Amino acid sequence: MINSHDDITGYDAPQAASEVEHADRHSEEPPRWLWQGKLGPAFWTVASLISLSINIFLIAILVLLGREIFSLKALVDKQLISGLYKNFIQMDEAHIVTTIRVQDTIQVSDQMPVIFDLPLRQDTQVVLTQNTPVKNATIFLNGAPVPLDLVLKEGTPLNIRLDMTVPVSQTIPVELTVPVDLIVPVDIPLNQTELHEPFIGLRNVVAPYDQLLTPLPNSWQETALCGSWTGWLCNWIFKE
Repeated sequence: MINSHDDITGYDAPQAASEVEHADRHSEEPPRWLWQGKLGPAFWTVASLISLSINIFLIAILVLLGREIFSLKALVDKQLISGLYKNFIQMDEAHIVTTIRVQDTIQVSDQMPVIFDLPLRQDTQVVLTQNTPVKNATIFLNGAPVPLDLVLKEGTPLNIRLDMTVPVSQTIPVELTVPVDLIVPVDIPLNQTELHEPFIGLRNVVAPYDQLLTPLPNSWQETALCGSWTGWLCNWIFKE
């Protein structure tokens, strides 16, 4: 008996099912450039792809860092290390210049010597403290001079004129309370104070880093990598 289905399709059903299953299995297999049916080549292919991807990623990071490395160098060197070093030098050489107002009272307790000559010219009156004899005195009696000896009684007042120089040598005690209100200018150099040694210590701490960073190039164009032959490449990769 002739099967009408076989006449229509031209092949039997089991063969068709096998071809469909083979096609499905073929569609699920990985690409041949990744899998050739062997584990070793497939492993090395995958490892090479991963390594290449990582290298490309790291190169991209290095390029990005290379664009900013000299900005970081300028930031650390010029603004941080060199800035600290120069400011420590300036601080050590600085002066504190100001004015201070002093308001106080001073108690003075001392002995003051007084030595000088005192000229004395003065009319005055003295009183005799005892009987004073005056010999060979002359009195005028009715216009005629009469010589005689006199005795001036105690308590007799006498008008006299003093004309002399009196030497004075004396020590006088001095007790004074003196109010003080002064504006005092102040100029203190810091390198002559106790701050000098800390400033020198801080400067010596920073100095090695300043000496290390200062000679370094400030751009890729100053490096040996960016010579006359590779300058265009550096300008393209590390352009600012």
